[in-house]
Amino acid sequence: MTDENQNLFSEFAPVSSKQWKQQIQFELKGADYNDTLVWDSPEGIKVKPFYHKDEFSVGQNVSTKAKDFKICQNIFAFDIEKSILRAIDSINRGAESIRFTIENENTDVIKLLEKLPLENITIYFKLHFLSIDFIKKIDAVAKAKKANIFCSIDPIGQLASDGNWFKTNERDNFETLNLLSEQVTNISFLSVDAGLYQNAGANIVQQIAYALAHANEYFNRIQKIEKPVVFEISVGTNYFFEIAKLRTIRLLFDLIAKEYNITNGCHLLVSPTKRNKTIYDYNVNMLRTTTECMSAILGGADAVANLPYDALYHKDNEFGDRIARNQLLVLKQESYFDKVDNPADGSYYIEELTSQLAEKALTLFKDIEENGGFLKQLGTGIIKRKIQESADREQELFDSGKEVLLGTNKYPNKNDRMKHDLELFPFVKTKPRKTLIQPVIPKRLAEKLEQERLETENN
Repeated sequence: MTDENQNLFSEFAPVSSKQWKQQIQFELKGADYNDTLVWDSPEGIKVKPFYHKDEFSVGQNVSTKAKDFKICQNIFAFDIEKSILRAIDSINRGAESIRFTIENENTDVIKLLEKLPLENITIYFKLHFLSIDFIKKIDAVAKAKKANIFCSIDPIGQLASDGNWFKTNERDNFETLNLLSEQVTNISFLSVDAGLYQNAGANIVQQIAYALAHANEYFNRIQKIEKPVVFEISVGTNYFFEIAKLRTIRLLFDLIAKEYNITNGCHLLVSPTKRNKTIYDYNVNMLRTTTECMSAILGGADAVANLPYDALYHKDNEFGDRIARNQLLVLKQESYFDKVDNPADGSYYIEELTSQLAEKALTLFKDIEENGGFLKQLGTGIIKRKIQESADREQELFDSGKEVLLGTNKYPNKNDRMKHDLELFPFVKTKPRKTLIQPVIPKRLAEKLEQERLETENN
């Protein structure tokens, strides 16, 4: 700021928080300040109408590095040749990283990678199995090509979402992870699927605490962790809270990891949630995912994989993927979200949210540890029950119209027809089978209402 500008601003007397509050109270014309303007979040945080520096202590030291985020393209690798072509096309159109989802360990992963420009992009693998030999193949490619590769291996997440552990040749999944830690040295292979808790309806404090307690189980059971732990995170539309959530995860991860002398930090791979997405008036999904991607970037995501607007009911398609990728390209190249480091620094509101979320999440984390740890509470059903209680409260708000999804429970287009456009089943699927625990089930808020609408479309 120039001396001239400093002199200009010096003509205005500073206004204290007390003066602001007095003026607000005057404008309310007798209405109660707290009842009218202060609201309670689902996490028990009282959100004030304004935040002022004279009520602010010290900000949290969180490095977000927003300018370094990578645009990630999701690809389900079933047909190898098609997946290679799609990956190359995505890179040519702006993708800076690729996340391959692989369900079969017989997939020729070396062929999948050999034609990709691994020196310029980051590769993520979402594996639905646990195989030392398969991961060692990826590790060998990373060594030979000096590639930056992350394998998202999360047995606890598998147990939480499926009800059973991965099937392996080793005694248990943790023995497999320990063998991997000795034999795989060129890639990061450990991850935490924190998105499961968000999509199932956990509030933000629960999401943070469960993700950290989830990671802490690995800290206690894996002897050597020398690469960053990947957190796969889902973000919703509570814009500033979601920014603070990502900052809080980094802050508390470093705090906890320090106790184990783990200094590699965490790597945040972030996607929009499915919980608030809809099949009716589906174009509104683009607005939701745009603000969610903004929160992800400003909160410090290392990579953002956007969710196509039609992902609920259409199979993967070029148009949906291109629109989702272009949303991120607009944010990066036209809105300049990659030009500033730590963009949330100096925001008293975000700093205060980060502080309060950290305090509440750390309290819940300690409670989990004092009562046997995350795996024990997952096994006894406590985690599922707590998430369900939070999900039920949110569902009640949606059903009553207090939580709004435009085009679905507010201002719906009664002429909208979707029954004949469903390529995918967009609702919770039931699959009775024997499991070790009751799994945590993701569920969208609009499912019941959408099913009712589908049943009456032809009436």
